This record gives sequence, structure tokens and C-alpha cells, in this order.
Amino acid sequence: MTLAGFLAYSGALAIAAAIPGPGVTALVARALGSGFRSSLAMSLGLVLGDLTYLTAVVLGLAMVAQTFGMVFLAIKWLGVAYLAWLAWSFWNSGITPETIEAKKGKDGFLPSLLAGLTLTLGNPKTMIFYLAITPTVIDLRSVTLADYGVLVAITVAVLLLVLVPYLALASQARWFLKTPRALKALNRTAAAFMVGAAAAIAARQ
Repeated sequence: MTLAGFLAYSGALAIAAAIPGPGVTALVARALGSGFRSSLAMSLGLVLGDLTYLTAVVLGLAMVAQTFGMVFLAIKWLGVAYLAWLAWSFWNSGITPETIEAKKGKDGFLPSLLAGLTLTLGNPKTMIFYLAITPTVIDLRSVTLADYGVLVAITVAVLLLVLVPYLALASQARWFLKTPRALKALNRTAAAFMVGAAAAIAARQ
């Protein structure tokens, strides 16, 4: 892989991770309800889930992407529809005080890690990124073992750089983000980002 390929992957991953979805929603709600430590463990689980998908893509889905182009085209448009639905959901409800209360607790490191892992593995937003977008950003046929190691390092670094500020802000501003006005602003901003992401994916050739 070339430097341009790594940079393209880094940028695409950063944008995808920054767009609030089920993972970020759960992470922010966990930080609001339980504080920084529990949400940090959950974020590591989210990262582990992404690495699982990355590994699957590098090991075999490159060939699938080339052979079943129409399938990935269908995934692309399902992804657009899903992001549009998420935008509508966030605009109308999103993170609520009830969601925050549900995340309260004293979960240990392992339960929080597993919660993040299972959430990512079942998250359509993550599936869409690795199945439909990653093959268009990097040439998976040319990925070597060394390239895979670099991709893993990039994935971990980018996701933590994006996710940790979310949970740090939420855990430090718990009193503020629990107010209806702040939650409404957060949800409306998330909805706007998701509309933009849906439009960007739809426009990608």
C-alpha cells in the first residue's frame, strides 16, 4: 500500500467514527451515566469490534467485493437509507435522559469491553464502512502482512482519538448534557452529520 492509501483510509475512518451512531450514542450515554472509566473500557470494545471487521475484510472480502459488485452496491444504498433513518431518529429523539439513566451502573472492565464489542459487531454503520466503503478507499488485493499491521495501528489510533474526546466531554459535562436543551442540540447536530454522510456515500462512485 502507498502512503496515499493509508491517509485515505485514516480520513475515511475518522469521518465514519465521528458521525454519531449506535456506538457513539451508547458510549456517550455510558459516560453520562457511569463516568470515564466504564466508558473507556466500552470504547476499547468498540475498537476491538472494528479490528474484527478489518481483519475479515483483509482476509477474504476483497475477492467478494470484486466478484459480487451488485451486492456491495446494494449494501451502499442500504447504508444510505440506514444513515438517513438514524438522522431522523436523532432529530426526533436521540439520546434522552431515560437512555442516560439506563446506562448507570458499576460495570467492571470486562463487561464494559464486551458490551462495546457486541455493539460494534451488530452495528450496521460499522458493517457498511468495512464492507462497502473500505474496498473503495484502499486496494485490498495489494495489502501485505506489514500493511495489515499498519492498518491495525491506524484503526486503533484513529478510533481512540475520535472516541475518547466524546466520552471525556460527556463524563466531565454530565450535569450540562443532561439538560433537555443540551441533549436536543447534541441530537440535532448528530442528525445533520448523518444526513451529510448519507449524501456523501450516495455521491461516491
